Amino acid sequence: MHELRVLIDADACPRQALAIAQGLCREFGWNCFTYASFNHQLRGENHITVDAGPQAVDMKLANDTRAGDIVVTQDIGLAALILGKKAASLTPHGTIFDPERITFHLEERNEKARFRRGGGRTRGPAARTREDDQRFEEALRFLMKKRGGESD
Repeated sequence: MHELRVLIDADACPRQALAIAQGLCREFGWNCFTYASFNHQLRGENHITVDAGPQAVDMKLANDTRAGDIVVTQDIGLAALILGKKAASLTPHGTIFDPERITFHLEERNEKARFRRGGGRTRGPAARTREDDQRFEEALRFLMKKRGGESD
């Protein structure tokens, strides 16, 4: 059996979501790996620090991902790469990326970027709520159980 792992794009992961993921990994006996640029000064037993170059964290995380892993990221492009490797991906808000809808998410992201390049403004993310924490915990717990990490 392969190692059960949750990999977290910690550059943009809220602290609450990071703490929830680490707690669930302890509960289920999974390994939790965090990835961030050295600008974020995170530390830990399974923390991987990369340089601050554009997409450096995403590329390292994508290269390290194996089939069966679960990856926490807000980056839709990274999620698409992860799904292509037969791993699961979800946002810190609890949205599970579905392989059948990832193309829609990529197209939506591109349309918003085109709009912004043309001078338009789009809304930023809403403030994090307890409901976001609960939704994230439920979604991650669901994926961990689905991938073989039943807790006692």
